Amino acid sequence: MTEAELRLILQEGEGYRLEFKENVGNLEREMVAFANGSGGRILLGINDLRQTSGIAITNELKSRVQDIANNCEPRVRVELEEFENVLIVHVREGTDKPYHCAGGFFLRVGPNSQKLRRNEIIEFLKAEGKVRFEDMVSNRFLFDEHFDPTKLREFLRRAGITAVLEPGATLVNLGVAERQEGKVLVNNAGVLLFARNLADIYFHTVVTCALYKGIEKVNVLDRKDFNSDIVSSVENAMVFLKQHLRLAYEFTGATRRKEVPEIPHDALREAVINAVIHRDYFERGANVMVEIFDDRVEITNPGGLPKGLKPEEFGTKSVLRNPLLADLFHRAGYIERMGTGIGRMRELMAKAGLPPMKFGFTAFFTATFLRPKPKETGQLAETFRIKFGIKFGIKGKRATRVADLLWRISSGVQVTAHEYASDAHVSARAVEKDILLLRQRGLIERQGSRKTGSYVLTDKGRALLKELGK
Repeated sequence: MTEAELRLILQEGEGYRLEFKENVGNLEREMVAFANGSGGRILLGINDLRQTSGIAITNELKSRVQDIANNCEPRVRVELEEFENVLIVHVREGTDKPYHCAGGFFLRVGPNSQKLRRNEIIEFLKAEGKVRFEDMVSNRFLFDEHFDPTKLREFLRRAGITAVLEPGATLVNLGVAERQEGKVLVNNAGVLLFARNLADIYFHTVVTCALYKGIEKVNVLDRKDFNSDIVSSVENAMVFLKQHLRLAYEFTGATRRKEVPEIPHDALREAVINAVIHRDYFERGANVMVEIFDDRVEITNPGGLPKGLKPEEFGTKSVLRNPLLADLFHRAGYIERMGTGIGRMRELMAKAGLPPMKFGFTAFFTATFLRPKPKETGQLAETFRIKFGIKFGIKGKRATRVADLLWRISSGVQVTAHEYASDAHVSARAVEKDILLLRQRGLIERQGSRKTGSYVLTDKGRALLKELGK
């Protein structure tokens, strides 16, 4: 330090990373406050009026300062620098937070070191990852009442683990339970995966799926809440997405087709899995949302970027908020490799010729998939899902079949129930019901004889296609 630097420091005054002290009184509080924050400097020999009162810098003083740092828990790392009669104590940001001293836990807030109250300590521990929701034993979960052995067996099957031990021992080996006084106590990771009905334990673990009309959250066309267990929630969310997103078709012959989703299902699945694995489960006022708008799909979870991951590092480095959950999903084959989900989603979108996802992170993390403008088949499929599915109780694969049948008929493709049934992997009777539905709605009619005739659009059918922009 130079004389000019000291004058500038005195002029600027105390701040988030700078503290003035005349002596070593309560020095340990400033040390742990800086260690719990971003580090800083303590200038001994400066009074509150920003005047250099000076301090006798001796080996005894330097040893005392070092002892104060060593007596903090954990030990605070400091470096000492002398400038004339001012001793500068450089305090490094701690790597093993939180730090405390005999006076308690302190944190730097602006130019002051403030003592943390109980709830503030809890929030600090959570923010630093010292306390994880997934590791905490759930007192609400009663093993004999709430545990579902079927879900454990399915997990073991997917993970390639032979079930040779009784369930309690298996859960302990998986790291999701412990034994105390003969009882099996399950932690929250085990609850999330193996609860008979997760809703009996927690209400905030819901995955909510919603379909909106338009591009705003105004008119809800369909909504589902899933909260049996987080694996089932992922699967049910994917069913919801498949029901309400469009399919296009690549024809390889008169009747053979290849289904092409408007957004790759595997990319959406990665995003939903990321949302349930990486969400902040301490946040009880929000849940995972899977939302479909006319122009986009948004998948959102509480909790922004985990501490230690910078925005510019997102997608290249992996920091896990719930590492146990991530490991269990990996072991069961629900995710391929740890930390590769974002890259895999980007690869799938690029391969499909679609724009990359957009990511937003504040207190929430959001993955946004832009929906391509609908093609004929897709537009018909969505319209039928909305008009037929919601108005007449038709949804899912049947809505897709109805849209496809109408598109083929409008394109002059000869349609027979048996040929289409083989292509769609359903019974001929199911296709006959689909054709009957279109006839009852007045969209198609039969022309010609039973053997040589074919289905054609009616005026009403053509009007509908014109309305849809065909």
